[in-house]
Amino acid sequence: MTDSHERPRKSILRPVTGPNALHLSDIFRNETTGGMMMLAATVAALLWANLGPHSYHVFRELTVGPLTIEQWAADGLLTVFFFIAGLELKREFVEGSLSRPADALVPIVAAVCGMVFPAGIYTLFNVLASDGHPAGWAIPMATDIAFALAVLAIVGSGLPQAVRAFLLTLAIADDLGSIIVIAVFFSEGLDIWWLAGAIACIAAWGVMQHFHIDNGWWYVPIFIAGWWCMLHSGIHATIGGVAFGLLTRTEEDVLNDPVDRWQHRVEPWSAGAVVPFFALMSAGVSVSADTFLALWTHPISLGIICGLILGKVIGITLGSWLTARFTSAELGRGVVWRDIIAVAMLAGIGFTVSMLMTDLSFPTDHDFADEAKASVLVASFLAAILGGGMLHHRGKRHAIWEAKHSHEVPVAAGSSTD
Repeated sequence: MTDSHERPRKSILRPVTGPNALHLSDIFRNETTGGMMMLAATVAALLWANLGPHSYHVFRELTVGPLTIEQWAADGLLTVFFFIAGLELKREFVEGSLSRPADALVPIVAAVCGMVFPAGIYTLFNVLASDGHPAGWAIPMATDIAFALAVLAIVGSGLPQAVRAFLLTLAIADDLGSIIVIAVFFSEGLDIWWLAGAIACIAAWGVMQHFHIDNGWWYVPIFIAGWWCMLHSGIHATIGGVAFGLLTRTEEDVLNDPVDRWQHRVEPWSAGAVVPFFALMSAGVSVSADTFLALWTHPISLGIICGLILGKVIGITLGSWLTARFTSAELGRGVVWRDIIAVAMLAGIGFTVSMLMTDLSFPTDHDFADEAKASVLVASFLAAILGGGMLHHRGKRHAIWEAKHSHEVPVAAGSSTD
């Protein structure tokens, strides 16, 4: 580590150290703060879209350079969010839960089932209805990792650490699944030359990482050029962010390795600006009596709400049970099935990626997109309230059990704490 008396290197990847290390960036890194920022931006979007709809839509459609402001939020800035997701995936693949598939088998299978069941429920609603729109099948598949962890941080003080690890692994596997869905199903008009340019930039990033070139300023133009090429390639631009994150070097047992440094510097911008601005530009839907009625009658809304609420609970719980029943995999120490059900309910918070999926599923039909976004907001709100309440109750039960059995052998995985 650099001595405190040495002149620090001029690098945008320099870690924050010293007695005054807690700055605004550290506050934005906090899970609860990030969730609150997204919530505030969502409320602001709803108020703006309903109190000043003309100005809201004019602002979203305002062209700045090659894109509108709404496109900058979804296709540009959100790439930074997916870059952070790529860094998290790299960390988990190398030394985290995804590096030991046997340990992560339960949450990984749960994540897959937690994507398949919501998509199936949505498709069922919209295939059987004459006015259904099956194109939105991917909308209820995603779990918003930032929002879910923010709620868990608020209500989960008494829960075993394994519960948070389960949710984190589940959400990361869910993110990976969403990335694959975007890449496979929402790529159109592939342009081989633009794609070749994007691949060249991504390869350059990987080569520089391999040769330990750690000055971050060299990477910024490569990132921007790679994003620009990916934007024109026909593959969604956010996939480029994931690729850059996955190719960032990480070293086990090394403090402040490149993944740490990039995450340390970029995550506050993602949590404090990128995602809230995306929410501000995406969550502004008109609220009316007709909109509220459609939430409980139209197949798009029913498919999304039931998919995120029921589909996530059924899929995650069933996937976890089947894996634990028919393989040697086990739940984490101290985790019981009621904890899994509560986490599954919390995983119904779709928000960021679900909003993106809405824009991708209904790119030209704004009425359907607004209805779908309103449904995502309602379902995410219900999932946060119900899941948060259940986890708060489970935390109390765990605390009571711990107080009664504090001198006994720690509870085994799957044992009851009631």
